[in-house]
Amino acid sequence: MPQGVVCLLSALRVHGIGTQAPFEVWIAIPPNSPTPKLDQPALRVIRMSGTALSEGIEPMQSDGVNVPVFNGAKTIADCFKFRNKIGLDVALEALRDGRAQRKMTVDALWHYATIDRVSNVMRPYLESVIT
Repeated sequence: MPQGVVCLLSALRVHGIGTQAPFEVWIAIPPNSPTPKLDQPALRVIRMSGTALSEGIEPMQSDGVNVPVFNGAKTIADCFKFRNKIGLDVALEALRDGRAQRKMTVDALWHYATIDRVSNVMRPYLESVIT
């Protein structure tokens, strides 16, 4: 999956944010890409396009291979974008834990929230965590 990026619950796990332990690997791929067919590991595919897919990617080493993973701030913004898939409670836990562990700056989080078009959704939660 050359265009796939580890995202959402799997990225939270990679960054040590929150308590989620997904049994599937969550990946983001472009909307026109075919859905990967793998027996192992189990995949959960999310479709993203444009800057929502291309920004905030960090390479992580896994068994000597570079694996693209969204950074902490992008992952938290994505949790709010896909709150109907993963649950608002997961997004709020990620925001609180990411802020407590200093895994992201507020400016970076706001940047990715704007890209994901969830800044209005995140604003009250972000204000409660900052103050």
